[in-house]
Formats: sequence, structure tokens, C-alpha cells
Amino acid sequence: MDNLKIQNQIDTDKIYITQEDSLDRLDKLLALRYPDFSRTYFQNLIDKGSVLLNGERIKKRIVPKYGDEVSIIFEHPPEISLEPEDIPLDILFEDEHILVVNKQANFVVHPGAGNPNHTFVNALLHHCKNLSVIDDSIRPGIVHRLDKDTTGVLIAAKTKLAHTRLMQTFANRRNITKLYLAICVGNPKDQTVSLSIGRDPKNRKEMATLSEGGKEAITHVKTLGVNDTLSFVLLRPVTGRTHQLRVHLKSLNTPILGDQVYGIKKANEKHKESRQLLHAYKLCLPHPIHKTPMEFVANLPQDFRQRLEKSFLEVSEDKSFCTL
Repeated sequence: MDNLKIQNQIDTDKIYITQEDSLDRLDKLLALRYPDFSRTYFQNLIDKGSVLLNGERIKKRIVPKYGDEVSIIFEHPPEISLEPEDIPLDILFEDEHILVVNKQANFVVHPGAGNPNHTFVNALLHHCKNLSVIDDSIRPGIVHRLDKDTTGVLIAAKTKLAHTRLMQTFANRRNITKLYLAICVGNPKDQTVSLSIGRDPKNRKEMATLSEGGKEAITHVKTLGVNDTLSFVLLRPVTGRTHQLRVHLKSLNTPILGDQVYGIKKANEKHKESRQLLHAYKLCLPHPIHKTPMEFVANLPQDFRQRLEKSFLEVSEDKSFCTL
């Protein structure tokens, strides 16, 4: 998702509170409705009077009612200035050309509207003194991304040549394999989802499966474990659309547990999960310089493993099950 591009497209917007929305504070509701912006961003807008409830200024702690009208004036953030930040990284591999890390949850990949700093890029600038810059100066080294709350394998380029070749690899997807692990509400079973994805015509801040006008999107799904309400699944995306795995699982009525945008709110609250349990488990691709096949595996984060244990969804010690 291109935060800066979306920010420049939006000046004002108006929404109406649904019955489900009326259970949340307004600042939290807006952060969920507009995932490109943080809750702090909306708190600042409310304090400045740039968010109106039924035409009136309000306080950020307010819980709106069903049918209320909310008007938002989106303010353009000041120009982003990248600064190195000493943020710890879980490094899986590093040489003079690339850096591979196990990304943690609640960690934005690159700066953008609502997230001007404390990002993976800021950490990269501190860790690597001379990162490659191609076209976009706010994304040095970035060749792909993971959503803020998605964990797992993330690769960055340290040189311009590595950057160019990695971007080509991710673009043509001929020699690259990505495997993800997720916990879903319900059981999607074993199948291949082939549904085009594009901007949701009813909510332009989200993605959706579309019968017309979307881009081709293909995901292979395999269920590894299941109980009465949840399943542990392996996902292999063939394409790389924005929010592809989250949207495809929602289309099967088996959204990822904890997903605040595409998930089931009652299920998230029942299981007390506030972030999507989606993990980029394995990445296989050739080295951008010497073409040697590489395979990177990121261990599951603690909250993911705890959910598996609580739900009696066993994690096999034999990682060979992760093939599709």
C-alpha cells in the first residue's frame, strides 16, 4: 500500500456509524476504517477540530452512536525527513548485498502518512550506512513489504544492483516462493483461490475481490490443523496483490483471526486477538548477485504460538509440512 499516494488523493471524507461501529471510541474506529493512518493521527485531527460528529467538534474519547455522521478533514503531514534510528532487528542473514530479517508485529516497513518514523527503513539507515536509493528516497533498500502487523521474513537490498535485481525477481515471480502461516476463523480447507483483487468500490481504503476491474490474484491454501472454531493454515501466494491473503481468506468466509480490517470482530474479541495472525514463514529466491538459491525461514512469534497452544492446534516440529 502506498501511504503517501493515498494521502495525496484524500482531502475530506464522510462516513456514517453502523451498529457494529458504535461499540468503539471514535479515534479507534477511524484508525480501523482508514488503515493507512494511525490512531494517533486521528487523535490529533480530533483535537484540532478536523473531525466533526454531526457537524460538531468532539473529544477523542467519545463513542459515537448508530447513525451518527462523521466528517473528516485529512491534513497533509509535513515533508518526511528520514533519520537513522537504533531499532533492534532480528537478522536472519546478511552479506554485503542484502539484509534479511524476521519482522516483528506493529512495525511499519517504510515511512508514510501517520507513520513518519520508527519504521524498518529508519532501522535500516542505522544498521546500514549506505543503502541503495532507487526512484523513491523514502524507501531506501525496500524491494517488498509486509503489513504493519504481519510478521516474518523481510528482505532488503544494500546496493543498487541488488535492489534492481531483487525488484525484478519480485516483479516477475518466476524464481520466488513465499510461504505464509495463518490462523483463521473457520476452515478454508485445501483449495486454490483465484479471485481478482482491486479497491473496494464501497470503501476505497480497503481491497476486495472483484468480478470486473481487479487484478489477477491466486493463492494456494492448505489446512494444517483444525478445531471447532479455528484452523492453522499454510498459504502460498502466486501473485502479489495488496492484502491478497487477507482478502482471499475473507472471501472464503474464513478470515484471519485478529484482522481488524477484514476479520470478524466478534471472533477477534472472543479470542482476544488484536492483530492479524499472519506470518511470512519462508522465502525462497536466488541471490541477486551470484544467483545461488537461498531459503530463509522465520520462527513463529510468541503470540502466534500461544494461540496455537490455547486452541490445541499443534505445530509440527518437522518443518517439511510447509510445502505447497
